[in-house]
Amino acid sequence: MPTPDRTSLPAIVEAGCDLLELGGPSRVTMQAVAERVGVRAPSLYKRVRDRDALLQLVADATVDALRARVAASDGSLPGLARAYRAFAHARPEGFRLMYAIGTSTEALERASVPVLRAARELVGADRALDEARLVTAWVTGFVSMELAGAFRLGGDVDAAFDYGLARLSAGIAPHDVDGQPPASSRPGHTLPAHGS
Repeated sequence: MPTPDRTSLPAIVEAGCDLLELGGPSRVTMQAVAERVGVRAPSLYKRVRDRDALLQLVADATVDALRARVAASDGSLPGLARAYRAFAHARPEGFRLMYAIGTSTEALERASVPVLRAARELVGADRALDEARLVTAWVTGFVSMELAGAFRLGGDVDAAFDYGLARLSAGIAPHDVDGQPPASSRPGHTLPAHGS
């Protein structure tokens, strides 16, 4: 009779995520994860090919956790941006790992759903991907600099984030295919009366 399993892949990935936040990627070793889940290191190889595969699983799990965080926001692009930033502060090592080693296409597709939905509502299906990339790039750059301690000139970083988000949001408006604001928002154009 085979011996019962003493751990599972979800437990292994969770242990890897915890160790990552405690000490960065160097802390995520097969031995450390094995000790954390209560097995010997060779037992992990039944479920995880090697350390690189383990780090990939941790990165993908981090993307899924990020997706859950942003999906729980109010769904607006500012709400999604704030949730993204809060996640990065809560799990800075996971946030860095997502971009350091990359994540699977499937994980990225799952994570992008809330942002693409919000962008589609603002600018339409044709420009949704461009809009989602714009917002994601700005927030990622801001948060990456923030986590790296790169904002050294003083001032209130929270206020700077809110300012940047407000300026970015002000530039986001539905546009016609030609890139012009919709006719209803152009100078000199009046909205038709109800029923016309």
